[in-house]
Amino acid sequence: MNRFAALEAFVRVAETQSFSEAARRLRSSKSAISRNVSALESELGARLLNRTTRSLNLTEAGRAYFERVSRILADLDDADRALGQLQASPRGRLQVSAPMSFGFLHLAPAMPEFLARFPEVDVDLSLNDRFVDVVDEGFDVALRIGALPDSSLMARRIAPIRRTLCASPDYFRRRGTPQTPEDLKAHECLRNSNVARTQEWRFVDENGKPSLVAVSGRVSANNGDALRIFALSGFGVASLPTFIVGADLRSGALVSALDRFVPQDLAMNAVYPHSRHLSPKVRAFVDFLVARFGKRYWDPDDGRP
Repeated sequence: MNRFAALEAFVRVAETQSFSEAARRLRSSKSAISRNVSALESELGARLLNRTTRSLNLTEAGRAYFERVSRILADLDDADRALGQLQASPRGRLQVSAPMSFGFLHLAPAMPEFLARFPEVDVDLSLNDRFVDVVDEGFDVALRIGALPDSSLMARRIAPIRRTLCASPDYFRRRGTPQTPEDLKAHECLRNSNVARTQEWRFVDENGKPSLVAVSGRVSANNGDALRIFALSGFGVASLPTFIVGADLRSGALVSALDRFVPQDLAMNAVYPHSRHLSPKVRAFVDFLVARFGKRYWDPDDGRP
């Protein structure tokens, strides 16, 4: 058994969940890939894959083995390319995951500039508000807003994300402008069902002490753009990032409230798999994001840092 070929076959099958796709990527035959994986399982004395006519999944042992072996192969690949890669121009397919609203409003409009600057890079952009598994799903870079869980991923801060509590001028004329977070209990609150505590909003007092306020309302949605539409229509108060409502605040279509109570502790980060030598396409893309979005051009000009 060619140990390297067997390890590579196993990793590609695990990544693609397909013997056929693994064979295509390795420019081999499906039968050869199957033989290599079977030989590896025999040598290890453990089943790495559960195979049925409809699915192919890693066993518990297979997942643990895959995590170690994929890193080893990545390191070997890095070692082969290291010297040339450091000087190489960005090229190849770049798979990017981003939150739906930010991706549609800001990232997608910026991509033509990136593509024009790096003509040898192809971009596959996936917009989704779910928490993607960067490694298992094959992404090169993912943009994430909020606290980052502990992981083996590398991360780079792209920009602070400012939140604001806002409603239409007409809504505040009819219902009154809240002066304290507790006042929201008497308001129609537009809630984001994509967050863990959709019926509790977090605030800080003037001493920086955090608190949770129970809120209620007839509308909840799993997307900030939808909540913006309800706010613009005068239906209630929304808690949204300024990258969604910055233009509305500047134009006066929406008005902010309780600014001093809204914590500003969020950031957007680019996360990507750990690599000894960051690929030129990923490095170029992350540098581009910092230059493009680091100054938060979407924020209203209200004197905030």
